[in-house]
Amino acid sequence: MNKRALKYIVVEGPIGIGKTVLARKLANTFNTELMLENSLDNPFLPKFYEDPQNAALPTQLHFLFQRLKMIETLRQTDLFKPAQVSDFLIQKDRLFAEVTLSDAEFELYNQVYNRLVLDAPIPDLVVYLQAPVEILIKRIYKRGIAYEKKIDDVYLNKICEAYINFFYHYNASPILIVNTSDINLVDSNDDYNYLLDYIRTLSPGKHYLNPQALAQNA
Repeated sequence: MNKRALKYIVVEGPIGIGKTVLARKLANTFNTELMLENSLDNPFLPKFYEDPQNAALPTQLHFLFQRLKMIETLRQTDLFKPAQVSDFLIQKDRLFAEVTLSDAEFELYNQVYNRLVLDAPIPDLVVYLQAPVEILIKRIYKRGIAYEKKIDDVYLNKICEAYINFFYHYNASPILIVNTSDINLVDSNDDYNYLLDYIRTLSPGKHYLNPQALAQNA
């Protein structure tokens, strides 16, 4: 893969993994436009972390409509304009809904989702970032958003498992699964450049990057 082939890159992963920072770096490297979701714009999210049972549905629908609005903008992008890097994959919206909603709420959500999420653009590459829950918790506390500190291990474990299951079956586009336990893509230029060099050598299909394993085999 090279700059010309990568017209639409998505960075994904659970809460606290650092996907937004990596998306910004990739957009700067490839000189593309940047499409970021903003959880701070969701007025229901703080309430969700306090009372998930009663706030899950409006929280999820707000995210769905927010993401769809940005995807619609991407659909209308002139083919001659710079490509896009995004920190979300629209199809992952349903992943959170399955974890957080009751059966009745999910049935309602699914009706909306199936009607609206049609012909979403397919990424040229998805970079899926992984890390153990204990590392995610540390990163969440480090970035200091007050209501996120109410996230517990049980919820985060469910989200991580849902991500693993989702990307296990995902085959719509090339995917790079990166274990970030032993690399710092936020603060280390060396780690970022290592990832970037790896991306530039990728062929189509599903790939796994485990820096610790690579170091042990060197």
